[in-house]
Amino acid sequence: MDNNFSYFENKDCVYYPCHKGAGEHFNCLFCYCPLYALGDRCGGNFVYIEDGIKDCSNCLVPHSENGYAYIISKYPEVAEIAKQNRTKDE
Repeated sequence: MDNNFSYFENKDCVYYPCHKGAGEHFNCLFCYCPLYALGDRCGGNFVYIEDGIKDCSNCLVPHSENGYAYIISKYPEVAEIAKQNRTKDE
């Protein structure tokens, strides 16, 4: 990996590997996916379970070799959601 800031693997984590099918290069940088709030626009392999909660246990998108670039490419959509949820006056 050329960009050491875009990849982190923690093999000492008690949950490692936390997803079935985790390959040789499992990126732990986004342990909690910042795209969860995008719902069905996240691009990952998920299902909705009871009460509309997303089950992302079969998703490897943020943990893949190109996951960092993909997550960063989706940040404008995440920022838009944050913008819509502002509560403070500017």
